[in-house]
Amino acid sequence: MSPPADWSPENRERAARLIAAYPERRSAVMPLLYIAAMEHGYVSTEAMAEVAALTGLTAAQVQSVATFYTMYKRREVGKYLLSVCTSISCFLLGGDDVLAAVESETDTPDGETSADELYSVEHVECIGACGGAPAMQVNYELVEGVVPDKAKQLCRWLRDASPDPVLGDEMQALFGGQRSFEWGPKETEGATVPVPAFDPLGSASEGR
Repeated sequence: MSPPADWSPENRERAARLIAAYPERRSAVMPLLYIAAMEHGYVSTEAMAEVAALTGLTAAQVQSVATFYTMYKRREVGKYLLSVCTSISCFLLGGDDVLAAVESETDTPDGETSADELYSVEHVECIGACGGAPAMQVNYELVEGVVPDKAKQLCRWLRDASPDPVLGDEMQALFGGQRSFEWGPKETEGATVPVPAFDPLGSASEGR
């Protein structure tokens, strides 16, 4: 089955390439959910039905994937998704204080989106940066060694500078601290939407 006719030409092409890349089209369910989310703004009921039709799965099977993984948002989120880790390593080193600072600076409670739709705030489980705790992400781009004051500065910077794309290296240099390990070569792509940056999905672009 072809991607929905009302999807953008770019996303129709991306979806067709993804489906063709897998021996079993049902294996493309996760990247297709991201593309559908970009079309709808979130993983809506309609988005899940469209992915079900594309993959040959039932709507219930697609829903089971979309509701299991927290990256698939069931309602619309702001331009910048602020995810603060509160798992054990981050919690012990002040992750809750970082979350409180983000909530205060953005005037947005955990689990909500700001009135101007600029920020969505959430606490998350381990994001794989225990050695650089406390850690957070902006549109899934990582910042390690964050302290409350720096978290507030980061929120103000997002509002004032309106970076597009969001680059982990840039945020780490401006607002981060202790890293879990050396990150390696400087990144060339960053996130353009609150979806993990991945060029085949159209959610990444060259750095500024």
